[in-house]
Amino acid sequence: MNGIESFDLLVIGSGPAGQKAAVQAAKAGRRVAIIERQREVGGACVHSGTIPSKALREKALQLTRVRQIGNAFQLGLTADVPFAVLLDGVSEIVAAHDRYMAAQLERNGIRCFRGRASFKSPTVLDVLRIDGSHFDVRGERILIASGSRPRQPPDMTVDHENILDSDSILALAYLPRSLAVIGAGVIASEYASMFAALGCEVTQIDRAERPLGFLDPELSGRYLQSFTAAGGRFLAGRSVRAAGWDGVAQLDIALDDGTSLRADKMLIAQGRIANVEGLGLDAIGVKLSARGLIEVNDELCTTVRGIYAAGDVIGPPALASAAMEQGRRAACHALGLFAGAGQDSVPAGIYTIPEIATVGLDEAEARGKFGGALVGRSQFKEIARGQIAGAQDGMLKLVSDAGGRTLLGVQVVGDGATELVHVGQMALATDATIDRFVDNVFNFPTLAEAYRVAALDIVRQRPARSSLPAITDKGDRFILR
Repeated sequence: MNGIESFDLLVIGSGPAGQKAAVQAAKAGRRVAIIERQREVGGACVHSGTIPSKALREKALQLTRVRQIGNAFQLGLTADVPFAVLLDGVSEIVAAHDRYMAAQLERNGIRCFRGRASFKSPTVLDVLRIDGSHFDVRGERILIASGSRPRQPPDMTVDHENILDSDSILALAYLPRSLAVIGAGVIASEYASMFAALGCEVTQIDRAERPLGFLDPELSGRYLQSFTAAGGRFLAGRSVRAAGWDGVAQLDIALDDGTSLRADKMLIAQGRIANVEGLGLDAIGVKLSARGLIEVNDELCTTVRGIYAAGDVIGPPALASAAMEQGRRAACHALGLFAGAGQDSVPAGIYTIPEIATVGLDEAEARGKFGGALVGRSQFKEIARGQIAGAQDGMLKLVSDAGGRTLLGVQVVGDGATELVHVGQMALATDATIDRFVDNVFNFPTLAEAYRVAALDIVRQRPARSSLPAITDKGDRFILR
C-alpha cells in the first residue's frame, strides 16, 4: 500500500458497536474503514457469544417443552451426547449473519482491513497484518469498539478442555453429565440454567448470597426457583480454592469453606474485560478507569479529542443492543451529525431459563428515589395464554409512583419476557400513565394482557382521593407535577 489512506472515520472492531457506527457514518456520505483482527466480521457477539449461546438455549427450551408434553415417555438426552447435535445448524446461522454483515459493509462502501490496530498518533493507526507486515491508515476521527473477552482468574488456569470460559464452553465435544459454574452474573446464570435444562447436574457457586443479585429479588428468586426445579443447586457465599483434573474422568474442586465436589467440567464466568491491550492508548493519552475500561463523556468521546469509544470497552450495560446504539451515537457525535434525543430507559434482557427483562426503575429504586411506590403484579398462570401455552411460571410487574398514576418501571420473568418488555419501554418513552393500560384493549388470549391485569392491581391499591403528586418523565429526569 503506497502512502497513507485517509478516512473520515476509522473504526477498530466490527462487533455491534463498530458495525453500526461504520454504517451510520457511511450513510451520511463519509469515507469509513473498519480494522478487524479476525477473518470474520461481527465480533464475539456473532461468533462466540450471543448468537451461538442463544441457539443452545433454544435447544434447551425445546427439550424442556418436549419433556412437559411427554413425561410418560421419559424423553431426554443420553449422557455424552455429541455437542454438535445440540448446536446443529448454528454454524449455518453464524455464516449467514457473517455474509449479511460483510455484504452490508460492502454495499455502503465501507473498507475492511484485516489486522491488529495500534495508535501511532491520535489520527494514525498502525495495522499489523497476519503475515507480519505493517501499514498505516489515517482517520480524522477514530472509534474504539474492540469489544471484550472472558476474564481469567489469576489463581486458576483455564485450559479450555476441563476448565472452560464462556467462549470455549461452546466448543465442548460432548454434553457433560455434571458441570460446575463459577459466577452469579448474567453469563454464569444463563449457562447454568441452559445446562440444567439439558439434563446436566449443575452446581452454581459464588460469593454472592443469590444469583443475579443486581435484579429485583422477586426476579432473581424466580430464576433460582426454576433452576432448582430443573435439578440445579446454588452454593452461596462460597468460592473455589483449587480445582484439578483427577487424571481419569472428573475434576476435583475444593471450596474455601473446606467442602469439595466433583464435576465433569467447570465453567468460569466471572465477567469480561475490555480488549484494550496493544492499542497503544497510554502513548496518546486515552485514560482507563480502575477497572480497565475506557473513560468517555456523554458524547462517548475519550479523554483525547477526536477519539471515541463504544460497546464493551466502556463497560456496563455491556449489551449488544446498547452497544449498537452507542456506536451509532458515537459516529454522529464524532462527525457532527444529529444523534437524536437518546433514550433514558434502555431495556435489559437476560436469557436464562426462564427469561428475565427489565426497563426503568425497579421497586427498590422507585421507593429510594421518590419515597414510595405502588406495585402491580400479573401471574402468567392467571392469564389465559399462559395456561394454554403451558407458560405458567412467569410474572409481569409494574412499578408506579405512590399515587398509582405514573409508570416508573417494568419487570418481567417468564416465556417471552424479552419481547414483552418492549411494550413497557414504549410506555415509558411516551410518559404513559397506569390508566393507559387499563383503558386500552389487548388481544385475547395473549401474554401482553398481563400489562392490563398488573395495571388493575395498581388501581386497586390507589389511596382514595390521593393528594400525592403524580410523577412524569421529562427528558433525563423524573419531576413532580
